[in-house]
Amino acid sequence: MQVTETLNEGLQRGYTITVPAGDLDAKVNQKLVEAQPEIEMKGFRKGKVPMALLKKQYGQRLLGEVMQEAIDGAMSEHFEKSGDRPAMQPKVEMTNESWKEGDDVEVALSYEALPEVPEVDFSGVKIERLVVEPAEADVNDALESLAKNAQTFEAKDGAAENGDQVVFDFLGKVDGEAFEGGAAEDYPLVLGSGSFIPGFEEQLVGVSAGEEKNVEVSFPEEYQAEHLAGKAAVFECKVKEVKAPAEAKIDDEMAKQFGAEDLAALKTQITDRLSGEYQGAARQVVKRQLLDQLDGLVTFDLPPSLVEAEAQQIAHQLWHEENPDVKGHDHPEITPTEEHKTLAQRRVRLGLLLAELGQKENVEVTDAEMTQAIMNQARQYPGQEREFFQFIQQNQQAQQQLRAPLFEDKVIDLILDRAEVTDKTVTKEELQAEVEKLEDI
Repeated sequence: MQVTETLNEGLQRGYTITVPAGDLDAKVNQKLVEAQPEIEMKGFRKGKVPMALLKKQYGQRLLGEVMQEAIDGAMSEHFEKSGDRPAMQPKVEMTNESWKEGDDVEVALSYEALPEVPEVDFSGVKIERLVVEPAEADVNDALESLAKNAQTFEAKDGAAENGDQVVFDFLGKVDGEAFEGGAAEDYPLVLGSGSFIPGFEEQLVGVSAGEEKNVEVSFPEEYQAEHLAGKAAVFECKVKEVKAPAEAKIDDEMAKQFGAEDLAALKTQITDRLSGEYQGAARQVVKRQLLDQLDGLVTFDLPPSLVEAEAQQIAHQLWHEENPDVKGHDHPEITPTEEHKTLAQRRVRLGLLLAELGQKENVEVTDAEMTQAIMNQARQYPGQEREFFQFIQQNQQAQQQLRAPLFEDKVIDLILDRAEVTDKTVTKEELQAEVEKLEDI
């Protein structure tokens, strides 16, 4: 087997791989010899089929396997010896299109090699980390928001108004006949909440306890129950109570509604949650600072194919953000702009830099970290967590999409440990202003 270099310009590489016909024939014969003891054929005992007959019967198929194995082996050996790492899947083509059995096999191999990433001294990197301590006012705002969600009602005299709760029995009928799911007793309905079909709640404004009223409405044309869609209905309502919103009380009882032991414990939970949110936002700012500085620390050649693919992805993503109504890919061809290409170069350069550093430092994403990431994602699909886990386990690409940001964050932390990082206490508003300045990178 012979490998001859045909191209070596920048990151572009080209080679011709020649596999002698004799080598192929020898490999085919070897496979037949190995398989002969287990082969049965009409007229011959197991293991006694003549080699010439075996070659006639199976030679063509084995020749194809041997050719592929020989080319794959030559490529693996080449990459191991050269140290090259292809940026994308190498291109492999047979060059002797008129090839016939008995001829040598000639294959053209071409690819873009990943560049050598220079060593980086991170000691000169200076990062300012913004720190926000949750203010008492922020905790109180969160408590008031929770109090609204824990709204209670107290009985009132007089007519119901928007925002009041009406407790009533109802029986719905279409064409004079009651229908399934159209009846309830002691149903608590907050007027103006939009819980019932359009036009229903408005007709209960003004009713009082003990009053009976027929509510006439029409089900929407797109109503989920097809047998009711677009139908006129009458609901016979008997009002039992009218209640007005009670003043929200922020106390131990309210705290228990949210799973806390008492109000002090709930405040601690809120403070911890706010601290986590602020730290997450500050992390975004720190990461942007770091990447901006790294982008100016090193320069090296970039594989054009990676840059082009990244530019296409950026352009495609931004196009869909500007055209949210188009869900699929049935749209005009999207051509990346120079701005897209510049952004792509930055992303590819930083991606290669972080990947190289992570590899040199043996950074790994543990199974426990992957499991936690999958669990976090699975929470977005309530009731389908098991199916989501199975999908991730069976899909290598989906696993990589979860693993990549975890790997990147660990490399970022590694760099921050070597950089000069100072903390600066700021207000929530100042942190928010810095977050708003961030642009996708």
